[in-house]
Amino acid sequence: MLFFFGYAYTSSLYAFFGIDAGTIGFATQDLLIRSSPALYLPAGVALCGALVGALGYHLATRAAGKGGPGARTVRRACWAVAALVVPLLVLGLLAGFEVFDAGPLGTPLLIGGALLLAVLARMMYVRGTGAPYPLTGERAALGVSVALIVLCSYWAVGDYAQQKGTADAEDLAHHLYRRPAVVLDTPERLHLGWPGVWETALPDVDQGARFRYRYEGLRLLALSGGRMFLVPRTWTWETGNGLILPFDATVRVAFHPG
Repeated sequence: MLFFFGYAYTSSLYAFFGIDAGTIGFATQDLLIRSSPALYLPAGVALCGALVGALGYHLATRAAGKGGPGARTVRRACWAVAALVVPLLVLGLLAGFEVFDAGPLGTPLLIGGALLLAVLARMMYVRGTGAPYPLTGERAALGVSVALIVLCSYWAVGDYAQQKGTADAEDLAHHLYRRPAVVLDTPERLHLGWPGVWETALPDVDQGARFRYRYEGLRLLALSGGRMFLVPRTWTWETGNGLILPFDATVRVAFHPG
């Protein structure tokens, strides 16, 4: 799962700059590490939800033990929560069939959230009666519901990872000074002609000089698989300029803070 979320995040981030993540050739370890920006918020939400569920279960269990008005209040609350399940499921299905636009996360969150509410409401209702949960004959339905909830969670986090990658790419495009600046020397002229990138002909100190042209105003977007992915410091969506060069002895590279 970490690999998938890392790839979804990385693919969206570099697709914004017109580069396919498969072209860059990140290693599996790189993608695992890159999954972390896309998981902080979903993991936090899931843990908070688990905390609320555990608290509700504890309260329902205590109310069942005491009986009386407390147990009846828990059962009424469960019925109120269960009443939300059908509308949420209908909205989720309508969003899935594109009857209305609920956004990339709408369908999995509506369907998964409805099923999660149904499971929690049923669990607390049963505990409010003092019986153990799940009841006999409900295990199969509970298993299918949990599987669907996990599937919707996986779906939602994958879509969130893509959105997060695009959002981070937009932020990076407006703050390219955060990336290392590159001074590039090449033996041949590249004929870039990009705004913000200037070319200088190096003086021929001797006839055996290998590098003859220097390019400044570039930013390092990625370095992987023995290749550099460079963009001009004035990169914009309209220009979409990018350069791929081997990171070897055919070029001379100097990095410095942006």
